[in-house]
Amino acid sequence: MDKSKPESSKLLCGSSSKVETRSHITFVLLLSTFAAACGSIAYGFAVGYSSPAEAGIMDDLGLSLANQREGKEVIRVVVINEINHDVFSIQFITDTWRSHWCTNHGRVAESVGRRVTMWLLELCFIIGWLSIIFAKNIWWLNAGRLLMGIGAGLHCYVFTVSCAFSVMFFTGNFFTWRKLAVIGSIPCFIHVVCIFFIPESPRSLAKVGNGNLVEASLRCLRGDDYDVSQEADEIKDYTETSQKLTEFRFLDLFNLKYAHSLIVGVGLMLLVQFGGTDGISSFAGSIFKAAGCSTGFASTMMAMIQLPFASSSILLMDNIGRRPLLMVTAAGACFGSFLVGLGFLFQVYSAFFSAGMGGTPWVIMSEIFPINIKGQGGTLVTLANWFSSWIVTYSFNFVFQWSSAGVFFVFAFFCASIVLFVAKLVPETKGRTLEEIQASMILLQ
Repeated sequence: MDKSKPESSKLLCGSSSKVETRSHITFVLLLSTFAAACGSIAYGFAVGYSSPAEAGIMDDLGLSLANQREGKEVIRVVVINEINHDVFSIQFITDTWRSHWCTNHGRVAESVGRRVTMWLLELCFIIGWLSIIFAKNIWWLNAGRLLMGIGAGLHCYVFTVSCAFSVMFFTGNFFTWRKLAVIGSIPCFIHVVCIFFIPESPRSLAKVGNGNLVEASLRCLRGDDYDVSQEADEIKDYTETSQKLTEFRFLDLFNLKYAHSLIVGVGLMLLVQFGGTDGISSFAGSIFKAAGCSTGFASTMMAMIQLPFASSSILLMDNIGRRPLLMVTAAGACFGSFLVGLGFLFQVYSAFFSAGMGGTPWVIMSEIFPINIKGQGGTLVTLANWFSSWIVTYSFNFVFQWSSAGVFFVFAFFCASIVLFVAKLVPETKGRTLEEIQASMILLQ
């Protein structure tokens, strides 16, 4: 490696000399991939649980929005609004904790290892689901959702999540809210078992100084007959180089040179959330009921529409680019939300959201920040996303009772704002290196 290059350049260019080798698909690699998918599915089930379970929970526990209008049991109404989705008690606390975790360079995970960390987080998930399954009152439910929020704290938002909450919408038609919670806990138990049979992360081992175990971990993933020496050396070099970089403080994120990246990341998340994303997914049952539709049939149709559109987003993102996909789907969601406001044509909004608005901002977020602020920038953007999610989900039922059509006109306004925001500020990142993206950000700034 060229010693004359700056350390940050080494991080970006260190793998350019990679030798062509035949890739191996091993059982351990498949198991590790399956375990990662189970973690995302578990998170998706938690996100999608609220809407199909809402009516059953409120009936069994004697809760209704009528209580709030009559001025009775106001505290209970507030709590039921909180547990209907990952709101303040879960997301704000979870992401504050996640912010602390990221800005301290993952000391918790590094001290005990990635596998143990995942196991502990999944244990929180399982206890949370059990608390819901055996809930006797509203506080059991609230505690369960809090634990699930902590367990979900480090799961990434990936394609699988969209599919998982679509599955929840569909299965919610056939099971009670307690049985639905049992179904939601299944991937958590599978994930816990899988963790015992997968190796520790090679990069995690290199970070804590166990360089001699990096090759052993890679052999488990690649196969015994695969030459892992070059890959192991690259991981060690990358880790050593990253540790030589000046420690980045969280407040440095607000330096003027990072302003554009920060505005794009935070702005996208806020506009997408205020475009109705989590409010609609959390209270789909109430929306369908108010529209005079069969809740079961409408939820099934919603799941059937979301699955193919979410699948198509993977191909569209790399074929037509992030900017066009986000602008087209935001315009479509704006049109759909406007139609919902006029006549509850809900499926149009759902289709366009699944096709691009749901996942594309997260992909862009992972690409726009320079490598030295990626962790802190991602943390702040995620915190903005979940805090705005809390605002939308917490206030949705109250605003919906005030004007069922008006709330969707508000969502349409924010979806239209996304189109203008992307056209003016968001760079295209498809097929570009990190250096090229950063250069374009500087030119735009």
